[in-house]
Amino acid sequence: MFSPRQDGMVQRVAVVGAGVSGLAAIKCCLEEGLEPTCFEQSENIGGLWHYTDQAEEGRASIYRTVFTNSCKEMMCYSDFPFPDDHPNYMHNARLQHYICKYAEHFNLLRHIQFKTLVTKVKKRPDFSVTGQWEVVTQRDGKEKTAVFDAVMVCSGHHVYPNLPLAEFPGIQKFKGCYFHSREYKEPEKFRGKKVLVIGLGNSGCDIAVELSTVASQVYLSSRSGSWVMSRVWDNGYPWDMLVITRFWTWLENILPRVLSDWLYVRGMNRFFKHENFGLMPLNRTSRKEPVFNDDLPSRIACGMVVMKPNVKEFRETSVLFQDGTVQDDVDVVVFATGYGYAYPFMEDDSIIKSRDNQVTLYKGILPPLLEKPTMAVIGLVQSLGPTIPTADLQCRWAVKVFQGQCTLPPVSEMMDDIDEKMGKKLKWYGNSTTLQTDYITYMDELASAIGVKPSMLKLLLTDPQLALKVFFGPCSPYQFRLVGPGKWSGARKAILTQWDRTLQATRTRITPPAPTTFPCLAVLGVLFLPLLLLLTVLYC
Repeated sequence: MFSPRQDGMVQRVAVVGAGVSGLAAIKCCLEEGLEPTCFEQSENIGGLWHYTDQAEEGRASIYRTVFTNSCKEMMCYSDFPFPDDHPNYMHNARLQHYICKYAEHFNLLRHIQFKTLVTKVKKRPDFSVTGQWEVVTQRDGKEKTAVFDAVMVCSGHHVYPNLPLAEFPGIQKFKGCYFHSREYKEPEKFRGKKVLVIGLGNSGCDIAVELSTVASQVYLSSRSGSWVMSRVWDNGYPWDMLVITRFWTWLENILPRVLSDWLYVRGMNRFFKHENFGLMPLNRTSRKEPVFNDDLPSRIACGMVVMKPNVKEFRETSVLFQDGTVQDDVDVVVFATGYGYAYPFMEDDSIIKSRDNQVTLYKGILPPLLEKPTMAVIGLVQSLGPTIPTADLQCRWAVKVFQGQCTLPPVSEMMDDIDEKMGKKLKWYGNSTTLQTDYITYMDELASAIGVKPSMLKLLLTDPQLALKVFFGPCSPYQFRLVGPGKWSGARKAILTQWDRTLQATRTRITPPAPTTFPCLAVLGVLFLPLLLLLTVLYC
């Protein structure tokens, strides 16, 4: 039987990494009376969102022009909204500023040891009894070992680039320059070049679009295609505030799969037909996370970006594609081929990758085979939803598990649950190494386990206005602060005013409302109704 510790002695918690997940972990520990110590190898918080001019070993790296794909109302920490005047989608520098304000507001920095690298995390000899870990760190060339009751791994999954050169015959004889997208920072050095970008993910599309403003030609190669969505959705509203709702999740779950698939494809093709732009996914009904890029269709339409299939072979100065076409005089190749999971500090890597070298985690968080549930891996789950609220709720769930306040099933049931989730992932999202899931379903699952999921029936009986906003409106993070442990007094107001803040960000020039055509049509209808009746009588 897998059971949480009953002695109530979980007190000292090691947090690996001070990105958005690590900060959430520190705050959740403090809220529950635990003593967190966060180890961050760099000099700054923010992780992925802290921009540097050069990619640094062991750290996530972004390019200068990265913007968020989730809007401010959907991606904030659940009890710390963005300032009203912030834009709906933010440049990385502004998001980093928000992250710093969050850490300052909750006094988190004093719990972080900067310039400290975690080199080893291993079980204590008496782990089966105590659940304790030895954490070895290195700073200024000096090594230090400390014992912790629990560990929260918040090191992210954008650190170790996946560069599958073996899959691209002839790359060794290619005379041009090639590198992983992790090394890319800005476009100017590629002015006048012919550039091939391999990979149709968010990074690949962003880089291809940006390079198309200076390069003589950009080619974008994709093996399987992808759906491409705009951040700006119906009537100019943020996509996620319209798409990520409880109503749409409920509807998709009750509809027959064939109808659900039809609606999904129809929604994805609402602005342009993907097959006309060479973007259509091979598995057209897969719910795999789409690409968010407002400019790619325009760049393709203008001929500045040319879509190509997968590469078959590299030659000295040219590239042969799977469809038999050859592109000559290619100067640069950017491999936007994603990242792999790696935990070099884990003495026993099988704790996290316990089956076929794949990440195997209960609820996407907890290694299921541990004798004591005192390790949590935060931030690996991916969904069509924002990262920060997901990590925040994962931390709240994990801390409750550490304290024995969240009951866990036996190991066999946890493994069955993992297998069931894997089956659903294959069905809905296709075969991938990511822990893909539906955002609202996943969030509700964690929230229910710790008593913070809002009850629609109770809300309908006690606060109908709020109930309608919660069910039909965006599933914003504030919903998970309405009730239960960690309840935030400002959650209700934040939900009722979220659209006001959204519009404030774009209505920076006050204009009169657009005229409606309804009155004119009504008058015309009244005038022509007698004529219509007369014609009907004459011709029937």
